[in-house]
Amino acid sequence: MSAGADPATGRGQRVAARLRGALRRIAAHWRRSLQFRTVVATMLLTSASSVAVGGFLSTQIAGALYDQRFDQFSAEATSELTRYKAVFRDSPATDRDTISRLVLDSVTALAGNDTDSPREAILAPISGEEIVIPTTSSQKGATARMLPQDLQAAIADGEDIYWSPIVIPVTKSGEVEAPGVAFGTRVTLPPEQTPYALYVFYDLSTMQDTLNYIQRVLAISGLILLVMIGAIAWYVTRSVVRPVSHAAAVSEKLAAGQLQERMEVSGEDEVARLGVSFNHMAGSLQDQINQLAQLSQMQQRFVSDVSHELRTPLTTVRMAAEVLHDAREDFDPINRRSAEILFDQVERFQALLADLLEISRFDAGAATLEAESVDIVQLVQHAIDGAWPLSERLGSEVSIISTEASCIVDADARRIDRILRNLIVNALEHGEGEPVDIHIACSPEAVAVAVRDHGIGMTEDQASRVFDRFWRADAARARTTGGSGLGLSIATEDARLHRAWLQAWGEPGQGSCFRLTLPRHQDIDLASSPVALPPAPISVAASAGAVGISRSAADDSRQAGADGRIQEAQEVGQRRETP
Repeated sequence: MSAGADPATGRGQRVAARLRGALRRIAAHWRRSLQFRTVVATMLLTSASSVAVGGFLSTQIAGALYDQRFDQFSAEATSELTRYKAVFRDSPATDRDTISRLVLDSVTALAGNDTDSPREAILAPISGEEIVIPTTSSQKGATARMLPQDLQAAIADGEDIYWSPIVIPVTKSGEVEAPGVAFGTRVTLPPEQTPYALYVFYDLSTMQDTLNYIQRVLAISGLILLVMIGAIAWYVTRSVVRPVSHAAAVSEKLAAGQLQERMEVSGEDEVARLGVSFNHMAGSLQDQINQLAQLSQMQQRFVSDVSHELRTPLTTVRMAAEVLHDAREDFDPINRRSAEILFDQVERFQALLADLLEISRFDAGAATLEAESVDIVQLVQHAIDGAWPLSERLGSEVSIISTEASCIVDADARRIDRILRNLIVNALEHGEGEPVDIHIACSPEAVAVAVRDHGIGMTEDQASRVFDRFWRADAARARTTGGSGLGLSIATEDARLHRAWLQAWGEPGQGSCFRLTLPRHQDIDLASSPVALPPAPISVAASAGAVGISRSAADDSRQAGADGRIQEAQEVGQRRETP
């Protein structure tokens, strides 16, 4: 807290922060716990119902009790006020003492001693005349000033008996008040028949205490009922939610690979039958997964064993094919062509065998990443150099389009070079002799390489399957290089090992594009790529600032050092991963 800050403000902020934290925890518990939501919702609904029912009962009880007592008070007050109105009117008193005794006796007689609802009387002048006799029977300080003005005005103007609710002071100082009801009428005192107002009022504090007691009983009963219903709801939902929570926990363990986990089953109810069915399902899944795992292991072992077993005879066959290929000039045309075909097919067979060995390493989980700081631009240039004979034969120009002279990334140079070679060769194969553009861009988090051709293209469905093993968009179309059909699948596994993205795009007749997005460092999670898919067309102004690179003698000399490092990394990686 800075100097001069208000301590109360700081405490208020801390309290507000703790309150927000508590609300967030409650909200999180509400989202995650079915039992908590059920119990809280049940208690809230029960509280609302209790308040509604309690309010209705309290209102009905108070109304019935008040109506009953009011009818009783109205009858008594009407009878007494009528009688004493006649007494005052017919009194023969003429002197002051006799009138004073008459008023005192009448007011005293009007007061009742009922302990349930005491009755008091007040005699007050209407026209402001003063009387020197006691005008009230109340011992609590009640006077005519507590009576409503409407009641006093009605009595002054009429001859009937009127009533109104009032507030009665319980003490003489008026510190405590109680509800009441007042009845009044106009009377005349002899001998001049001076008009006065005679009131009778009833103290309803006892009845109010009864209503308060009833409301307290209803409130306490409602709270007890609320707690009981909450406990019942918690117990009932626990008996249902607990097996479901246990099933969810077991499901998570099954999904994590702990196939031996099962639910605990007790009883014969619906939940128990659910547990039995769940355990039966888990057992069936475990058996099927084990069978599939065994089959997969057998298949992987078979591919690996066959590939290894084929290497020795294949090496012998290749040596013989090389001898025949070198001596083909001495053969007749038919045997010379046969020697060339044999040499090419042995080369293709060897490439297929190498790809099968690489796939078997990925399937067995034996592939490891040897990441180091490399320049992606140099890797792309090296891959272009490797594909140059094919591009020259097909007549496709390969160029790099980038505003970056260098993009450093933590990666396995051998695997990235293999991915780039696959993408460039595929672009040349399907580019129909059109130029192939390689876009390179980098950001603080990622580096991207997009290989764009302008050939036959592919549909959206084909783009979604292009990374499948041995899949070809057009099986009848002849390949120039005689690939194994595993190149893009291996590239996908290499990209996954780098935690990278390898994505494809295509439009029939518009060409296709493959984009590789690598994180700059292995601890970075990719969120976006610095290159669009497909890349935006390069305008003249933009291309003037881009770096366009193609195969040339200068490229060879400039890349000699980088090629040597990449070749060394490839040889080291091959020696390390060879079973």
